[in-house]
Amino acid sequence: MWFKNIQVYRFTKPLKLSAEEIATQLEQQEFKPCDSQQPLSRGWTPPLGRHGSDFVHAANGYIMLCSKTQEKLLPAAVINEELEEKVLEIEQAQSRKVARKERNSLKEEIIFSLLPRAFLRSKLEFAYISLDEGLLVLNSSSEKKADEFVSSLRTALGTLPVIPLECRLAPVDVMTQWVKEGKPPGSFELGEECELRSENDVSRVIKCKNQDLQAAEILNHLKIGMEVTKLALSWNERLEFVLDEKLMIKRIRFTDVFQEEIRENESNADDNAAQFDVDFSIMTLEYTSFFSALISALGDLKPLENLPGPADEGDKSAGMKKGEAKETAETESAAEPA
Repeated sequence: MWFKNIQVYRFTKPLKLSAEEIATQLEQQEFKPCDSQQPLSRGWTPPLGRHGSDFVHAANGYIMLCSKTQEKLLPAAVINEELEEKVLEIEQAQSRKVARKERNSLKEEIIFSLLPRAFLRSKLEFAYISLDEGLLVLNSSSEKKADEFVSSLRTALGTLPVIPLECRLAPVDVMTQWVKEGKPPGSFELGEECELRSENDVSRVIKCKNQDLQAAEILNHLKIGMEVTKLALSWNERLEFVLDEKLMIKRIRFTDVFQEEIRENESNADDNAAQFDVDFSIMTLEYTSFFSALISALGDLKPLENLPGPADEGDKSAGMKKGEAKETAETESAAEPA
């Protein structure tokens, strides 16, 4: 449940649904396992898993959600091997070449026959809504997966006026300045990892790990026009993480000090549900303070009037259509192995 990779979205309007109303909407799109010919299934499941039945977990103004995806795995090598055997059988029996259109038809038949026997892979994706801060926080390291989650949630709720988090100052400019000066503001400290990219040639990239970021060679790269696109940082001696140019927060690690606090609080939990509640409360409160400090260090939030609104803002039906269309496209794409 602990979020180790974070992508943050910002509400452009207050969410007008209560936790109970959100739960009701999600339950209507409850996860169901793939049937025999279904390559992909996505739906909502209780965040507490088998330890709970509610489709949200709400505490102190935070609402936890959980999406479950199940897909059937059909390795391309297996499909191609079966296809080549079938093509060879036809060519030898009928003394003719199999045309491209017929090959594609055969491939579809093979996929159809293999789907009931395919291996299943399931994945849980968590997110929480911070009502007071107006944020949607996703535990995801993939921009594509985060967009899919948002699209599914928009479909379930009918509307979801959110946009990716943006601040007044560009992360690349800020991170580059922090490395040049050797000291980020507030309770932030430089780590030992960064990624440099040329301003004039994006293909020129230098990755530095386990390095003193104040070393002359790194500063020289910045002097000749390279900029920092990823930067390892620590905050308040409690969190270590990597920040990138899109404000994605990745590879979060809790320091020993913070982990000890977590263990002490968990020791008071009587069962799994109580432990989940304790962990959720600790995590959300910690991340709220962390987001506030990070946003402040980046010049505060960019004014909403300077940002494009979400596609469904003020239009519930448009949001549903967009989400449904994207969901359909993803399902169709998933049906074809790479």
